Amino acid sequence: MKRREFMTLLGGAAAAWPVPAGAQQPAMPVIAFLRSTTAAGSVSLVAAFRQGLNEAGFIEGQNVAIEYNWADDSLDRLSRLAADLVRRPVAVIVANGLAAAAATKAATATTPIVFVTGADPVRTGLVASLNRPGGNVTGVIFTTTDLAAKQLGLLHELVPNAAVIAALLNPDTPETKIALRDVEAAGRAIGRQILFVRAAGEFSAAFAKMVQAGVGALLVGGGQAYLSQRRQLVALATRHALPAVSVLREFVEAGGLMSYGSSSTDAYRQIGNYAGRILKGEKPAELPVQITTKFELVINLGTAKAIGLDVPPVLLARADEVLE
Repeated sequence: MKRREFMTLLGGAAAAWPVPAGAQQPAMPVIAFLRSTTAAGSVSLVAAFRQGLNEAGFIEGQNVAIEYNWADDSLDRLSRLAADLVRRPVAVIVANGLAAAAATKAATATTPIVFVTGADPVRTGLVASLNRPGGNVTGVIFTTTDLAAKQLGLLHELVPNAAVIAALLNPDTPETKIALRDVEAAGRAIGRQILFVRAAGEFSAAFAKMVQAGVGALLVGGGQAYLSQRRQLVALATRHALPAVSVLREFVEAGGLMSYGSSSTDAYRQIGNYAGRILKGEKPAELPVQITTKFELVINLGTAKAIGLDVPPVLLARADEVLE
């Protein structure tokens, strides 16, 4: 999706560039919006970001400009994009995801950065502490703990006869060890066997292992690698008619069945608000890292029909959003 088409889809401003020198109006401050995914799957998130900006007193095209930069699911592009942004006169950089935040922090120690990520920003070196981040970086983190029980419970409601549920986890993330413990305990609570499958790249072999084991449902782990490869995961789950739940809303938007996790839109509204506060003069070092506390259940009804699954009406009624 081209930048102009994306702006039209959002119904936003006619332009996102500062007014040229010599014009009647002073140049507007510029926010650089950097995300590792494509523009096509990010419309609702950008709308929430703009809402947060509005709450802080900024309206795109009137008193602030936004430059949208997309890595199109290629993490290798992030360092180059971040370095290019730093060379421009941008007032704030909004980094979406751990990879984008790390690339941006490596590129500048002065330009304010606001991130959103599901990873621990202290452990990964983005900030010194949550309460007093220090430096030029602050942001919002998704709550990722204590979700396994809820996600497995949702799968149990969808497929009550599934005796074996697979948990697809990325072995390269530090959160995997915690996830193993939480998922195992949640499986015992509902009396279901959990098959742990670890994969970080090509997933065909992992799905073949699940099919051979007679898996009836799938819990997909989170993390940047799974986000960038969500289309492959969705295609394999659909091909094998395997009901799957993910912590990532983007999984459902790409055609996956269901997600349950921290509200992405609420997190993006918060980073929009933070970006606006920084434009007003507040320092990232003094803005505590926020933790999202709102959760959302998203169900793709079209995918359910495609794999021959009837979603219980009571579950549809509890969903925050149902995609057709």
